[in-house]
Amino acid sequence: MLDKIGEYEFIAEPFHCDFSHQLMLGHLGNSMLNAADYHSNDRGYGMEYLNTVHRTWVLSRLTIEMDTLPKAYDKFKIATWVEGAMKYFTSRNFAVTSSEGQTLGYGRSIWAMIDTNTRQPVDILAVRDGLISEYIETEKPCPIKKSSRVKIEGESVLKRTIDTYYNDVDINGHINSVKYIEHTLDLFDLDFYKEYRLRRCDVAYVAESHQGDKLNFYVQQNADEYLVRITKHSKNSAEEVEVVRILLKFVKE
Repeated sequence: MLDKIGEYEFIAEPFHCDFSHQLMLGHLGNSMLNAADYHSNDRGYGMEYLNTVHRTWVLSRLTIEMDTLPKAYDKFKIATWVEGAMKYFTSRNFAVTSSEGQTLGYGRSIWAMIDTNTRQPVDILAVRDGLISEYIETEKPCPIKKSSRVKIEGESVLKRTIDTYYNDVDINGHINSVKYIEHTLDLFDLDFYKEYRLRRCDVAYVAESHQGDKLNFYVQQNADEYLVRITKHSKNSAEEVEVVRILLKFVKE
């Protein structure tokens, strides 16, 4: 067996960084998801194997909380491990450190497994006789709060409606999990980011959307927190369906 914790090195490529020379959160999120993919594939329950049996992982919740983001050209490491596994959901954590070992932040995520033909949830523990259970790590701390369901109550204001295209779609054929974050962060202009830094991002994925869907972004502000509700209008339906809820917590620079 491999170690329960996997650690992978990345680099903050300069054109993945913003005006402050810091890595954009979307690119950090993609690095986390890549680390999760490397970790699960190496241990035999990743997408390389799952696709041969018409299964795949889909993200249900994602939390990223950062004290500091890597800067352009910085090398950084992401450690990842499975904290728990049940029939329909598994929890996976992340720790982001500098190349010198300084803690930069953490992440939490919850995943489901679906049948790629029916798009319905399937039993995670039935895959390879519950192999994932042999890699559960409960001793390594992840000191940030658990992922939120992101409850949104009361009135929200429609801020933007966008179309979706080829570049929004991922390997699973639906809108990429991180694209929702990137489109949400685009709701705030450059001057806002000169004054505020995103400290924590909670994302709750509710339903899938696909290329050609229109995404509507509704925003509600509570002090330094912003609640964003994303809905879709599909090409073949006039019904408005909720797909994602996001909570953003900013701190003043």
